[in-house]
Amino acid sequence: MQLKISASRLPIASLLLIAPFFLWGTAMVAMKGVIPHTTPLFMAGVRLLPAGVLILIAAALMGKPQPKGWDAWLWIALFALVDGTLFQGFLAEGLVRTSAGLGSVMIDSQPLAVALMSLWLFQERIGFWGWLGLGLGVAGISLIGLPDEWIFHVLGSGVDITIGNWQELFASGEWLMLLAALSMAVGTVLIRFVCRYADPVVATGWHMIIGGLPLWGISSVLESQQLENIVPSDWLALGYATIFGSAIAYGLFFYFASSGNLTSLSSLTFLTPVFALLFGNLFLAEVLSPLQWIGVSLTLISIYLINQRDKLAANKTLTVGEKNTNQPPILEASTPKKINPVSLTIRESEPEVLP
Repeated sequence: MQLKISASRLPIASLLLIAPFFLWGTAMVAMKGVIPHTTPLFMAGVRLLPAGVLILIAAALMGKPQPKGWDAWLWIALFALVDGTLFQGFLAEGLVRTSAGLGSVMIDSQPLAVALMSLWLFQERIGFWGWLGLGLGVAGISLIGLPDEWIFHVLGSGVDITIGNWQELFASGEWLMLLAALSMAVGTVLIRFVCRYADPVVATGWHMIIGGLPLWGISSVLESQQLENIVPSDWLALGYATIFGSAIAYGLFFYFASSGNLTSLSSLTFLTPVFALLFGNLFLAEVLSPLQWIGVSLTLISIYLINQRDKLAANKTLTVGEKNTNQPPILEASTPKKINPVSLTIRESEPEVLP
């Protein structure tokens, strides 16, 4: 993946690539601990607005130019609606109904959508291993999102699904997390178009501010007691989710997304659920069912295959080539060489008369 930061120039480039996914996974755990004491949309706005201000301050210190023209602001507004309002809204509402670890896995299904959109919009190659990863991802997400009793019943004697089951399914946190994942996937693709008119870091800051305002507006109408029950430890958790899980993580991610391969970069999010599940188990004592663990494994394998598809294809080609090294070479027909003409002198003699 060609990125603006190279390992030769900056030894910590690999850590910077991993940092957003570590910060997202741990921020998910921090937000889950705050939810019982506040409301989801208010918390989503807290995560966006202050982080956007911090990013704009950092951009100003770096001398980044501000957006100019209607085209720039329209693309930033669309970016803000999809990746700010919709993504953070679905994420916060879904986190109320699901665990931090499981929610993180659902969010990190977004590379599957990014791969398809990048193939369509930017002709980024998927290949055999990429398609295999997409198939495993669909199976993994199904095991994670569908109720266990559905899966066991389908594998048993028949299917008996009622309307009530469908209503319960679409009201579950897993499906809200999938909608959040789709919103983030669209936002990841949109950054390519936004960067044609604005600096990626500045656009990230503005999209967080513009996207966070509707969340606070909706929260003021539909929610109540947003601040009454928050304790000092909750403010620390919100501060961590805002500064590290939003300002730093999103600034780095969209900076890389503006220049690198979108499919490969977004596939690095397979690290996020690992961190979220680990810290969710350590701090929140969260557990998954056996079928959900299988789904998590399939999802992580699928994202790994998408990320490593070019390397796996190259190794397969190399292996086939090595098997043919002992075979005799095939001679290719060459162009005949030009023959130089030879002059011969023939002396005509008188015919002899036989006696």
